[in-house]
Amino acid sequence: MANPALLHLILDVLDDNKAEDTVVIDLRGKSALADEMVIATGRSNRHVGAIADKLVEELRTQGHGKALVEGLPHCDWVLIDAGDVIVHLFRPEVRSFYNLEKMWSSGRPVEGAVS
Repeated sequence: MANPALLHLILDVLDDNKAEDTVVIDLRGKSALADEMVIATGRSNRHVGAIADKLVEELRTQGHGKALVEGLPHCDWVLIDAGDVIVHLFRPEVRSFYNLEKMWSSGRPVEGAVS
């Protein structure tokens, strides 16, 4: 874990803002994008947007720079790139459709394997 304080801050903000079903996936050795991925659910578009706004504000206030944000206009799926941690905030239906936990938690395919 490259920055435990960053992950702790993110998880605290999600908890304080009533995000549901929060999951942390270790990406080390799976991707160079980040060290961890956090996935959480908001009850509605408005809830997802409010969580995202608060998280981005807290990241900036706590000295973690300006996070890159995608998906705020619709708030079905908001991605927040906080550097070492990538956060995905979903509405429940969108989260179950994309099922990122399954994609990123499964083992990596063996090179040369034929299906």
